[in-house]
Amino acid sequence: MRARRPRGAARSRGVWSWAAVALGGLLLAGCQTDHPQNTLTPAGPVADTQQNLWYVVFVIAVVVFILVQGLILYAVFRFRDRGDDDQAIPKQVAGNTRLEIMWTIIPAIILAAIAVPTVKTVFDLAAVPSDPLEVRVIGKQYWWEFEYTGEEGQGVVTANELHIPVDRPVFLTMESLGQQPTDPTGVIHSFWVPKLAGKQDVVPGHQRTMTIEASEPGRYRGTCAEFCGLSHANMRFVVVAEETADFEGWIASQTEPAASPTDELAAQGEQLFTERTCIACHAITGYEGAEARVGPDLTHFQQREKFAGYILENNEANLTAWLKDPQAVKPGSQMPNLQLSDADVDALVAYLRTLE
Repeated sequence: MRARRPRGAARSRGVWSWAAVALGGLLLAGCQTDHPQNTLTPAGPVADTQQNLWYVVFVIAVVVFILVQGLILYAVFRFRDRGDDDQAIPKQVAGNTRLEIMWTIIPAIILAAIAVPTVKTVFDLAAVPSDPLEVRVIGKQYWWEFEYTGEEGQGVVTANELHIPVDRPVFLTMESLGQQPTDPTGVIHSFWVPKLAGKQDVVPGHQRTMTIEASEPGRYRGTCAEFCGLSHANMRFVVVAEETADFEGWIASQTEPAASPTDELAAQGEQLFTERTCIACHAITGYEGAEARVGPDLTHFQQREKFAGYILENNEANLTAWLKDPQAVKPGSQMPNLQLSDADVDALVAYLRTLE
């Protein structure tokens, strides 16, 4: 009769098999290098500097890990219990002055090797760069507002899409505010564009600064990296890096006022916008009384790829769903449900689609 394999052994082999599969999956996932938020593929000098520091710390940590774990494994196998009276007992070194001095000096050297480049990098990145583009970043629930300050920026205000020129540092002054531009009662956010720079907390009542720079044109995804409420995961943005001429053209287009619609349905939407509560929250350049910045500036709304915290494609279907019930689309959003009729929604969507 064939002997039965112990049930516990079979279960143990099954657990190890699943563990091997899981480990293999994690290793394969780590081979993905083109993820849009991969910090290990920097796309600018600031991110390069931070990655170089990471390499220094990582190499030191790996060396220390191998040495410490190697000594532990050696001690485990060399002095394991063999079940006899002749078992080797490790030599006791308590009170050995030379050894105590050695394992005090070595960690101090290791810490210095990490601290010196770290402190230097912190000071280098904290310095204000020469000839930067200056942008004020305001974290709100749950979206980002970007205001281009100074004569060059011409006071352009946009939301969730930060346009920058390539090969030029962009100096960001960041703060967290409530829904009004002067309301300090915001919450903590964290500004993070993984391919361009590390994280920077944005704290109510304090101004924080950081520099970002892109070496190549492209769209670099960012997000809020600090839990800030119900729709924290829906607080995204994108940095659009462009050639200098393209960026200057974009700035020029953003200073233009909104054009009046010629289509009848869009004209009805324009009237609804100014007569209903929309105008109390959203700014549109060229409209008297539409200067509020509770919600995003909509002057050139149709130029944006996405809206609602950069989570929805800017198309008619998503605009319709958003206006009918914002909370169903983005829970926790500060946009109220205005109980609009289907006809009103169609008119407002037609109007918003004209805001080029």
